[in-house]
Amino acid sequence: MKYILALDQGTTSSRAVLFDGDGKPVASHGIEFPQLYPKPGWVEHRPDDILASQIEAARKAVEKSGVRLKDIEAVGITSQSETTLLWERETQKPLHNAIVWQCRRTAPLIERLKRDGLGNVVRDRTGLIPDAYFSGTKLQWLLDTVPEARARAEKGELCFGTVDSFLASSLCAGHPHVTDATNAARTMLYNIYEHRWDDALLRAMDIPAQVLPKVVDTSGVVGMLDKRVLGREIPVAALVGDQQAALFGHGCFAPGMSKNTYGTGCFLLMNTGLHPVKSVSDLITTIAWQLDGKARYALEGSVFVAGAVVKWLRDEMGLIASAAESEEIAASIADNGNVYFVPAFTGLGAPHWDMYSRGTIVGLTRGTGRAHIVRAALEAIAYQSADVLEAMSRDSSTRLNVLHVDGGASANDFLMQFQADILGTRVQRPAVIESTALGAAMLAGRAVGLWSDEQLRGLGKSEREFVPNMDEATRRHLLRQWHRAVEKSSGWEEA
Repeated sequence: MKYILALDQGTTSSRAVLFDGDGKPVASHGIEFPQLYPKPGWVEHRPDDILASQIEAARKAVEKSGVRLKDIEAVGITSQSETTLLWERETQKPLHNAIVWQCRRTAPLIERLKRDGLGNVVRDRTGLIPDAYFSGTKLQWLLDTVPEARARAEKGELCFGTVDSFLASSLCAGHPHVTDATNAARTMLYNIYEHRWDDALLRAMDIPAQVLPKVVDTSGVVGMLDKRVLGREIPVAALVGDQQAALFGHGCFAPGMSKNTYGTGCFLLMNTGLHPVKSVSDLITTIAWQLDGKARYALEGSVFVAGAVVKWLRDEMGLIASAAESEEIAASIADNGNVYFVPAFTGLGAPHWDMYSRGTIVGLTRGTGRAHIVRAALEAIAYQSADVLEAMSRDSSTRLNVLHVDGGASANDFLMQFQADILGTRVQRPAVIESTALGAAMLAGRAVGLWSDEQLRGLGKSEREFVPNMDEATRRHLLRQWHRAVEKSSGWEEA
């Protein structure tokens, strides 16, 4: 039996999953690492934490599996996409903590871009909406802030990369400086139509081209895993953004097929095929994957806070002892008591794109209890996803028939049933909820010839389907109240 190792580097943890030749997970291991909040709205990771946790997760997963190293055919890397790092080319030493996708420190730089009339240029060339979420202004901030960084970057001494690029450089012999098209498309620097770094945007953000990685196919060997990592050189055969990996892992290969990953945030993608769809609803046009030099496109909407609100309930508020407990508590009451929770801790993502919204709970009465707050938090995840999917349907002129789901929070049956109800659409949860890791494994397996494109179609299978049972009047009322709550949260933080 041959195996593929997927490295899944996420916002709060690093995971490694070993898949067999049938696409079934045989062992996995995850390690959480610290989140750093140096100032309000700022979020950072220590690069050493990212790297060390990912290596340890890989070693533990292989150890648990009992699989021989010589039977591991390839490694696929999937990661949080917009998080930004800067490191020395020669020593591989990072110059600063990683600036996480959630971080809002570059909101003033985004406002400056807009004032300079570049908002439409960004949209027209990258498919992205100018926002502090993406990597370009994060890199600009690092070059402006870290002593001598800009001068050293211009000399070719420094490397910029998203997490995939940093891991490939750190883990592979020879330190290749590469990224794939899905991650490049998240930088706000890459022209997704011409498939190149965009000179006008580089000038606008004062970024020297010497600091940028080479852009490669999503599926393809980029280097050999240094034998010091696991004890043997193994081809690293896929780099892919986490959400694009999940889309691939669900087998959403045809236009109109959609998925939602319920992680720290929610990330919804709809495959639009070989032709990009330009959104009129403030969604993102992005690259789903690039195979054999040919890109497939997707519409994407991001919800900034999803599973993170459950973690907040547990860690900051002490309202639940575990994430799993939220399901039982939410189901213990008949309804939400007209309580709505907008978890805009770092602003609102698609389709609102309000950098200045902040978390808001409305509808509180003397009778409001812990269960109402917990239920409202879970419902908020579904409401935010529904807003994005409604915009996707408008943009693509496609009625959503089924939503494929994955991620940690998709294990919550209350949330999945409420999601089906509020959408009026079937929700399918796969047998392997590690869809992100599976997608990375599938892409790596394809690159080394373990699976053909036809064989890939048979790997993802549904475990459970949630069917909507809410009447239309109730659904409309709940959505109306939710949108009222969103309005209350808007513009709380002053620009």
